[in-house]
Amino acid sequence: MLTWKDIINFSVNGNPKPDKHIEKTEAEWKEQLTPEQYRITRQKGTERPHSGELCTSYEAGQYNCICCDTPLFDSTIKYESSSGWPSFTQPIKENAIKYEKDSSLGMTRVEVMCNTCDAHLGHVFPDGPEPSGLRYCVNSESLNLEKETA
Repeated sequence: MLTWKDIINFSVNGNPKPDKHIEKTEAEWKEQLTPEQYRITRQKGTERPHSGELCTSYEAGQYNCICCDTPLFDSTIKYESSSGWPSFTQPIKENAIKYEKDSSLGMTRVEVMCNTCDAHLGHVFPDGPEPSGLRYCVNSESLNLEKETA
């Protein structure tokens, strides 16, 4: 289980190696994504709080990167944080997420990205529930919910 100390270590000393890495041109990303998905994932944008359709969805399944379909989070670790964005306590695998220090907006945060394609997902904070204490605050537009089939 990842902790805040692990997250800081990754953001300062380097991230876990991804299983694979995908690169595309900006034109290829623009062709594949909606304008809002492109703005958020490729230009580090943020959707308005409480506006994303996955914010209040708690269906069983797996949350994949909208850009490359890499599994990122599982529905079993999603929770209601009241932040306005889908929130998770852990990634599906340690090397699924990439972490970078973000000093924009006049504060220091840790940005989370897909470790496979570098898509901006959101940020992680140390104010989540136990046992990890982590809150991965993720834009709905950067995720695709692959619903569990019976």
